[in-house]
Amino acid sequence: MTNYTKINIGTEDRAELHDKLGLTGAEVSVNRLPAGAGVPFVHSHRRNEEIYGILAGAGRAIIDGENVSLAAGDWLRVAPAAKRQFSAAEDSGVTYVCIQVKEGSLGGFTAEDAVVH
Repeated sequence: MTNYTKINIGTEDRAELHDKLGLTGAEVSVNRLPAGAGVPFVHSHRRNEEIYGILAGAGRAIIDGENVSLAAGDWLRVAPAAKRQFSAAEDSGVTYVCIQVKEGSLGGFTAEDAVVH
């Protein structure tokens, strides 16, 4: 029996990892938008907050009507009810990870949850 799952997502423009890794407590996706492209819809969530990490490139998010510039190294937490939409910069693509978890569900941090063997 194996206690881990390893995959390689290669160069997919969008890879949702819940099925690929058998995730049970979070949704994680890796997303790539070419220069000038954007997610074609505005969305919010009922219960899940999202954490976005910009891995490469630059872009922007519109969150509840506010423009938020994004660059490699930036991390952003968005509350469930916030209306959001993401796009790449006109002159740069953007690669980002999105982690979606139920708001208020964290039962403990690494130090409290870890078991030293």
